[in-house]
Amino acid sequence: MKKLFSIILFLLFANLMLQGQTYDRNKADSLFNSRKEVYFKFRIFDRTEIYTLTRIISIDNVNGNEVFAYANRAEFEKFSKLGYEIVILPSPGSLLTDAELMKPAGTQKPSGPELWNFYPTYGQYIDTMVYFANTYPSICKLDTIGLTVDGRLLLVLKISKDVNTDGAKPQFFYTSTMHGDEVTGYVGMLHLIEYLLTNYGTLPRITRILDSIELYINPLANPDGTYAGGNNTVNGATYENANGINLNRNYPDIVYGPHPDGEAWQPETIAFMNFANAMNFTMSANFHGGAEVFNYPWDCWRSDTITADNSWWQYVGHEFADTCHYYGPSGYFTNPYPSGITDGGDWYWVHGGRQDYMNYWHHDREVTIEISTIKMPPASQLVLYWNYLYHSYLNYIEQSLYGIHGIVTDTATGQPLRAFIYITGHDKDSSQIYSRLPSGYYDRVIDQGSWNLTFASQGYYTKTISNINVMHYQGVHLDVQLKSLTYGTSDLNREELTIYPSPANTDVHIVFPETDSKKWKLVLLNTMGTSMYSSEISNSGKLIYVLDVASFPDGMYVVILSNENGIYRKQIIVRH
Repeated sequence: MKKLFSIILFLLFANLMLQGQTYDRNKADSLFNSRKEVYFKFRIFDRTEIYTLTRIISIDNVNGNEVFAYANRAEFEKFSKLGYEIVILPSPGSLLTDAELMKPAGTQKPSGPELWNFYPTYGQYIDTMVYFANTYPSICKLDTIGLTVDGRLLLVLKISKDVNTDGAKPQFFYTSTMHGDEVTGYVGMLHLIEYLLTNYGTLPRITRILDSIELYINPLANPDGTYAGGNNTVNGATYENANGINLNRNYPDIVYGPHPDGEAWQPETIAFMNFANAMNFTMSANFHGGAEVFNYPWDCWRSDTITADNSWWQYVGHEFADTCHYYGPSGYFTNPYPSGITDGGDWYWVHGGRQDYMNYWHHDREVTIEISTIKMPPASQLVLYWNYLYHSYLNYIEQSLYGIHGIVTDTATGQPLRAFIYITGHDKDSSQIYSRLPSGYYDRVIDQGSWNLTFASQGYYTKTISNINVMHYQGVHLDVQLKSLTYGTSDLNREELTIYPSPANTDVHIVFPETDSKKWKLVLLNTMGTSMYSSEISNSGKLIYVLDVASFPDGMYVVILSNENGIYRKQIIVRH
């Protein structure tokens, strides 16, 4: 049946390709004469067509059989040959008049950011971020994580008690507007920053959040797109960056590898990947526009490939959406799904998306949240969207405080450790986490239930703690101490143990450190502390023991040679 369906689908696309042979190149010339991208819609016959189309154009929304999409010239020419009936739509970033943008007078200063009924100029955005950091230096710190294609700043504010230290707290990240014409979240994040800073020490809820979480906020991830019409207006904003690249297709992909869009990583992509490498985020969210839905992983796999924490995603997704339903007007946060949430693969497929990149490669819990069907609503509505959303913003941040968290340390020294933490029979597709240095802190957000956590660190015995009971809206604090592989024994001079070669691919030669006739125990452990080989040996005056490692997987191992006097140990590498 599947084979028959594939044949039908192939014939359908072959027919569309034949229809497309009459494509008029002059149409593309006129469309792209003064712009880098076009916004359009078309209808599909079957949703499975999206498997192919998502690799050609940037699908923006799928509502039934109607598809909304963007394309640069090369993408549009390739798509046009498929023969779909295309309706060119007005650019969402150019629909507002100056009155609807409520462009502020030149005398207005960003030092009074209590008014959120206008879109700031690029200069006002920079000044406002600087103002926040300068006005609240004890809880707010500004960082530039990179530059765009056109040299604009990618800014992140860290907001937390003891802002200049790396504490034992969850790290949380909000970012918005990687598509430059989706600006509701841009202003919403500026408003959120002000709300947090001005209410710290006054509102108990806000004080608890900033005392307990390291919060990072990037209001504008694609300033070149948002200010494509010039630094003084968001009118003319584009979906893509200055190179005409969709930044949300430009990340490494689980299915199609490092460059799924066939493009080099953009400066913006590199900046955010470097930032993620430097952090250890527990949770994050990426705000978009064009729909109103909580879109949780995975985007690049079909909906039958669910995440390990699928029930948790649905729980926090419904909390976000239901709160929007409560505070928003009738019909808000119901497009394209009445419930307000969806598995990304159920909606449409994205390859090279930031959400899947953060979840898979950084063991984060990142979600894509579409917060306004209109990508650039009139500025007079921005405060309304804030009122619809800010309770949900806070709810999602607070979820990073729940689940299981604590500090992993060395039993003997008390030194913090970077440990690999996983749940046997539950974790899959990179859902495991790591504790971070220098604090040793870990934070495993998870649905309520009884869980068994295993902790492993190189050079330490693996430890499993069973039956950890988790309830919604409660955090379980669990500090863990790991014993080194030599804990409780006396080490002899390790330098006397000679092993060669290393790296090795077949035989390893172990030179006995003592030549007297003695009984030895030889053990080979992998980095998880699992015994890969064990033997009782009598050297009988021999100087060398040969160990065959040809069947062992590549990696680092610890050779432990012990007798009644103590132990010798040394690391080796196996590489075939």
